[in-house]
Amino acid sequence: MTETIQGATRTNDQQNGQQIESIEVSRFARFKNVGITVVNLAVFFVIWELVARAEVINSLFFPRASDMFAALFNGFADGTIWPQLSHSLTNFLIGLAISAAIGIPVGLLMGASKIADLILSPYVWAMTSLPRVALIPLLILIMGFGNSMQLTIIVLSAVFPIMVNCMAGVKTVEPSLVRAGVVFGASRLQIYLKVILPYTLPFVISGVNQGIARGLVGMLIGELLGGGGNGLGFLLDRAGEQFDAPMLYATLILLAVMSVGLVQAMRWLEQRAAPWRDISRA
Repeated sequence: MTETIQGATRTNDQQNGQQIESIEVSRFARFKNVGITVVNLAVFFVIWELVARAEVINSLFFPRASDMFAALFNGFADGTIWPQLSHSLTNFLIGLAISAAIGIPVGLLMGASKIADLILSPYVWAMTSLPRVALIPLLILIMGFGNSMQLTIIVLSAVFPIMVNCMAGVKTVEPSLVRAGVVFGASRLQIYLKVILPYTLPFVISGVNQGIARGLVGMLIGELLGGGGNGLGFLLDRAGEQFDAPMLYATLILLAVMSVGLVQAMRWLEQRAAPWRDISRA
């Protein structure tokens, strides 16, 4: 009896040790990735500064990295950037939320129903391949210049990649998984909730990531061509007209940070919603 208890205790100690070791390895990998990213960015900006100081390219078109960071700091300090960033970010997040609310259920429906796919797919594929900039004159004619037009172009840019990926996810579900669910007596709703949706989730995340990229393009198009005098697109346009290269590059950096931040947020959400994806990648 005593030996059995001691054996169980050793087993538990080994399991706890393995868990602690796994956590430590995970933390080390996380810090390692952060360190590599910081060094990578530092080297990039140092090279940028050196090339700009050497005046390989005219400073009118390629400013120093230090001047760009100074313009970025001054823009936040004097209140030039904050209102434009807030306007763009608010519009983009609202547009992305509307796109996800429309694109995910419609895409899942098209993947699950042949009739819905037959009816909707011609319009979805036509809108997916249509350049968004071609819609600007029509949207201005209908909505005029302003926030509603900018929001509409973001939704039209982001919703169709989400829809197409969700549809593709449902169509690529392994038939053997569905048959296994039927064999075990699962209802159609249970198969959809327990088999199809978990299998499709990575496609949904991928679709939202593509929607983020397309939505940012739509946001810039709307702000550059749609007027209104607000947003990062307006700030970009004004800096270009004034030949303010440091502010122009600072705005581009803000757009890049905004895009990467949203994509990383989606990766974090994927890790929480589909942890088995990390296991399959290991």
